[in-house]
Amino acid sequence: MSDMVPPGMTRRELRRRAEMLRETRTDATEEVVREQGREQVRVLMVCTGNVCRSPLAEVTLRARMQGAPVRVHSAGTRALIDRPMTSDAQDLAVAHGAAAHDADEHRARWLLEPIAEDADLILAMSREHRTSAVELAPRLLRQTFTIREFARLAGALTDEEIASAADAAGTSPRARLAAVTALVVRQRGLTAPAPVEDDDVIDPYRRSRATYERSAGQLIPAVDEVARVLRAAL
Repeated sequence: MSDMVPPGMTRRELRRRAEMLRETRTDATEEVVREQGREQVRVLMVCTGNVCRSPLAEVTLRARMQGAPVRVHSAGTRALIDRPMTSDAQDLAVAHGAAAHDADEHRARWLLEPIAEDADLILAMSREHRTSAVELAPRLLRQTFTIREFARLAGALTDEEIASAADAAGTSPRARLAAVTALVVRQRGLTAPAPVEDDDVIDPYRRSRATYERSAGQLIPAVDEVARVLRAAL
């Protein structure tokens, strides 16, 4: 029965019909992938070498946002291009919930204008990195924070306030995040200013394990707060 050809169709016509069906399915699948990509929010972490702080923030936030329409990635202002995360950073990433293979597969890349411009939210490890990102993408000034600054400002907001702002923006994940980011920005004028050093994450590169742990102690609570905001928003 498998060798039978439908009446009125040659084998060549049947093969062509099958090829057309496969092409249609492929086109449809690619369009779904493109549409899903457009609907994902893009969170960009920025540090200097892209081998310690920003990839630690990247892989730990990614682990916390599994299943959510969020793409988390990172880059460095003076990246050690194609280098992996340092071993201490990898160890700490796994200890704080990141997948071991995710930490192992990271490779450093330079922060370039297209990478910055593609982001919906830029979270820098220091004020210096925040400035560098804004210089590349000035239109994202109000979507760019140090990660500890974002966490500090967002900490004044309840889940209900975040969800309400997001709901008013509709169902698009990117529109919802934009509304919540604007809400966080407004907290700058409502919360007490913090010492400037409280907005930076210390750089542990080529320093002791104790320094790595101190750096992670500043960074991971901020990652957890970012995750809370994203979950409430999306």
